[in-house]
Amino acid sequence: MVLLLAGCEKQIAVVPAALPDKLVVEGVIENGQLPIVYLTRSAAFFEQLSASQVQQLFVRNARLTLDDGSRQVPLVEVVAPFAGTTIRFYTCDPANPALAMRGRLNTTYKLLIESEGQRYEATTRIGDTLRRIDSLWWQQAPGTTAANRISVMSRVTDPKGFGNYIRYFTSVNDSVFLPGINSVFDDLLIDGTTYDIQVFRGVNRNQTIDQEDFGFFSRGQRVAVKLCNIDKATFDFWRTWEQNQQNLGNPFGVPIKVLGNISNGALGYFGGYAVQIRQLRIPD
Repeated sequence: MVLLLAGCEKQIAVVPAALPDKLVVEGVIENGQLPIVYLTRSAAFFEQLSASQVQQLFVRNARLTLDDGSRQVPLVEVVAPFAGTTIRFYTCDPANPALAMRGRLNTTYKLLIESEGQRYEATTRIGDTLRRIDSLWWQQAPGTTAANRISVMSRVTDPKGFGNYIRYFTSVNDSVFLPGINSVFDDLLIDGTTYDIQVFRGVNRNQTIDQEDFGFFSRGQRVAVKLCNIDKATFDFWRTWEQNQQNLGNPFGVPIKVLGNISNGALGYFGGYAVQIRQLRIPD
């Protein structure tokens, strides 16, 4: 029987389809901040990319316009140093303050992109800081006395009425804000309540995550928590993106389509963030 079954084996060579690349958009506007929009071209899933090849993915010489309903401003291409190389993004012209457009609460923004003869659009809204952090505190992580196992807790109030979506980030000792490994949440189960919840430390997804210390903070650290109220399109993008990432390499995972809000078949999203930041010092 073993020989029979072995004789029935058949090798199947799976050849990935060669698809044309697409425009990839990552655009953000926060209250009080200038917009930042990254434009790249998509790459094949199994393609190995060097630093120089990554540079070639940035889309140059595109025409971008941001509209807040009362005026339109052009966004210009900026080159900035990053990790020993450079990155390119689009924002308001730093040499022309009259054309600056900073995000405002309760305002809708439309992003227009013209690149390589194609036109793309996306709309987002910076709402209000409806779901808010009332307080932060720290406590020793349960089951350990190790100094590197501190849990940060928060008390959060959600207003009545479904449809309040959030995304959160954390910063340690004034470092960059990093999103939680599950960074977006709706209010289906906690609508209209005040609740206590642990704030898991944000992660750099370009690095290996330490599973033993994942989510914890340490004594002596300054912790900042950035809570962002977002619209449903931004929530849907990051919810599906994070689910997709967590299913990679999982033989039992279900394929997840990432839901963007860019027109004309482009990938990615343009999202508005109503930001609240709370800080906490963990003593030595």
